Amino acid sequence: MFSHFHPFKPFLNKDTKAIIVGTLPPPRFCTKEYKKEDVLFCYGSKDNLLWQIIDKIYKLDLPFDNTNEAVSKREEFLKEYKIGICDIVDSCKREKIDASDLGMKDVKLRDILWFLKEYKDIKTLIFTGSYSKNSPEYFFRQVLKENKIEYKAVDNNTPKINSFIYDNRAFQTISLTSPSNAANRYIGSNKLYKEKKEKNSAYSTFDFRLEQYEKVFKAL
Repeated sequence: MFSHFHPFKPFLNKDTKAIIVGTLPPPRFCTKEYKKEDVLFCYGSKDNLLWQIIDKIYKLDLPFDNTNEAVSKREEFLKEYKIGICDIVDSCKREKIDASDLGMKDVKLRDILWFLKEYKDIKTLIFTGSYSKNSPEYFFRQVLKENKIEYKAVDNNTPKINSFIYDNRAFQTISLTSPSNAANRYIGSNKLYKEKKEKNSAYSTFDFRLEQYEKVFKAL
């Protein structure tokens, strides 16, 4: 059984207004068997599209490699736009060594409510994946249920928006399509994607995410 842990601490600042919430980086970030284009930071896997999408939205010209500059550029962006990263999973066990959320067992969660209480400016949680078993939102809903906090639907269109009250503050959550390439099959079956692909054969799963993410991030 492989012990999979989160190698990065949450990236938060006193004026953070929105946090990106995922699960865990791929196991190679624990074993330090990096790929050449991996960045040693949250969502730094070359196979994860989050930073490629952000780079495109904000025209950042980010480096994608194992350098301190690559990390610093991402930290600078997050500070400037008051965005944090606070993945919900601290560790898990795996029978198969891969990055599948479904493969996680004996999951230990971070105390995300503590972070929400500690950082008073946070108002928005952005989940890197839609609601499904072992997704970030799946675990977060469990936390809310255990603490008897009501979770209300605000908008059921994609990306879905929900709300809750905690620490006498109102929060919203936004569930984005996963930036992992594993979500490409789901996107390919999406009605809206099919319609756009039919009109434009060059339209890609990356474009589908880009449109969705741009709408969310530019509204923060």
